[in-house]
Amino acid sequence: MKRATRRPSPKIRKARLADVVAIHRLVNEFAAADLMLPLSVGDVTDRLRDFWVAYQGNQLAGTVGLHVTWAKLVEIRSLAVRKEVQRHGLGKRLIKAALKEAKELGAEQVFTLTYVPDYFKRFGFKHCDRGELPHKVWVDCVKCPKFPDCGETAMLMDLPAKKRKPVRKAPTKR
Repeated sequence: MKRATRRPSPKIRKARLADVVAIHRLVNEFAAADLMLPLSVGDVTDRLRDFWVAYQGNQLAGTVGLHVTWAKLVEIRSLAVRKEVQRHGLGKRLIKAALKEAKELGAEQVFTLTYVPDYFKRFGFKHCDRGELPHKVWVDCVKCPKFPDCGETAMLMDLPAKKRKPVRKAPTKR
């Protein structure tokens, strides 16, 4: 009886310079299907520190960007998971990595513009008006060829306040 070989779970990490071309290709596969906006190699390079990547073996399986937008507001963008590994929780793992980083950065809110709002509802995102995201609209959206009617849904999520560890007092000598 032949055993099915199970592929190891993709490893998630922060992107490196060597990932730029692979991120560019994957994001633009989705952009070609009109599921997200395209990025140039220069865009990916400029925003490299925003990206998380997931590799299965030596192949990029997925990516997501976390971009600091304004004050304590960050954006999740460019979520892309290769079709053959979708529906196995990789998108969820990428989103969770980005949300963890957002909390570590001290962000109070996370937003996304998406064509699949039901996916982001699972994580606690709620529909919002684009007017709540003026910095995004006037910095990025106005440059988009689809502006002002791109069809993406704006969604926002409040992050819980980071709990402070209690300060321990040094023992006093008697």
